[in-house]
Amino acid sequence: MNIKTFITRYVDPDFKGDELPFPIQTFEFAKEDIITDFGEVETHAYFLTEGITQISLEKNGTERVLDFFFPGSFFSSYTSLLKQEASDVQVMALTNCKVEAIKGVDLANAYQHSLLANKVGRIATEYNYMRRVGREKDLLSKTADERYQDIFKKHPEIINQLPVYKIASYLGIHPESLSRIRKKVIS
Repeated sequence: MNIKTFITRYVDPDFKGDELPFPIQTFEFAKEDIITDFGEVETHAYFLTEGITQISLEKNGTERVLDFFFPGSFFSSYTSLLKQEASDVQVMALTNCKVEAIKGVDLANAYQHSLLANKVGRIATEYNYMRRVGREKDLLSKTADERYQDIFKKHPEIINQLPVYKIASYLGIHPESLSRIRKKVIS
């Protein structure tokens, strides 16, 4: 999926791939490339067409995975992009990735004159908000076993493509606990 497909599927079914209200750049990132580092000001909103990315923060020298993003998702250091302040999170490619990118200044300009741009921004924001709220609810109401099974059902590729410690950090548990959970699920 690319941005034009996203628009047709989720924003405007009558969109025929006509001219977008903002220019798009295409980038490729290698596994473990830093897309946006701590302290950088985010300059783009990204749409993931291939691969897996993560957003993480660092606390007491330990990485905490806040979220994973899969193809068909918008991602960036949103707070940094919106406020044009230094990022307090890191955005990293966990696998080789292809993205479509919209410069923040182009997006802001498009919001001034394009209903389509506003709809895309609103729907992408609503989707990410619902994902975030769902994740928070899961962390508060589900066991680690249930959270693991949920992510495995939604994204089975994660098991083979990401190291155990990244998945454990995302689930909010220690890697040893995840190993025990995985053994229970397999048997």
